[in-house]
Amino acid sequence: MMRKPLMAGNWKMYKTSAETQAFFQAFKPMIADAADAVRCDIVICPPFPSLPAAVEQARGSNIAIGAQNLYWGKEGAVTGEVSGNMLQAAGCSYVIVAHSERRQYFGETEPDVVRKTRGPALEFGLIPIVCMGERLADRESNITESVLAAQFDGGLAPLAPEEFAKVVIAYEPVWAIGTGRTATPAIAADAHRFIRSGIALKFGDEQAAATKDSVRRQRETGQRKSLMAEEGIDGALVGGASLDPKSFAAIVRY
Repeated sequence: MMRKPLMAGNWKMYKTSAETQAFFQAFKPMIADAADAVRCDIVICPPFPSLPAAVEQARGSNIAIGAQNLYWGKEGAVTGEVSGNMLQAAGCSYVIVAHSERRQYFGETEPDVVRKTRGPALEFGLIPIVCMGERLADRESNITESVLAAQFDGGLAPLAPEEFAKVVIAYEPVWAIGTGRTATPAIAADAHRFIRSGIALKFGDEQAAATKDSVRRQRETGQRKSLMAEEGIDGALVGGASLDPKSFAAIVRY
């Protein structure tokens, strides 16, 4: 089954509204024909204050806008949080759920994944990019598959089939983020195969073949072709390299 690749840029806590505008003005001409040329979806996820500028700049282009996080309630006395209906009204189409930094620094758990994905994301038409991945200690202890299985069983398996069908999975090897260590294409492909096997057991072979599965890219762009050549890898969730228009355009056009 052919799955359309997804190239998503996660800007994290970078870029003001003015910097966002400058990025898009440089980036858009570089990828004007990329959706047709490489048959990919392009998503950029800025910080919350820069969402309006990004939505305005992306208007009429082949670029979708996503948020980096959301809360599971629609509204309430929850200082500092943003709801799915707010993101929808702001013009978002995607939202990142359970990024490794959210798990590590803010204690997000698998039940949080379910609550964020099932209600505020899917209810308001947002496509959840759900992150999964093991830490360095997990890999060195040879429990990568156990960690991935626990994340899938706790965070995604509870979804109904029609809910899961709308999810994008991003494999994030946490041990390769900012450490100088690289997850090779073979390592990433093994993780994706294991994740798909879990999908097949829970939701069936057809859904396993249909689920879009991306890999977290490092700042370097040299491995993008070899990563995309691996069976089961359908795109990239890009961190630092997505901050530079030229670098991200090269990834999008791989």
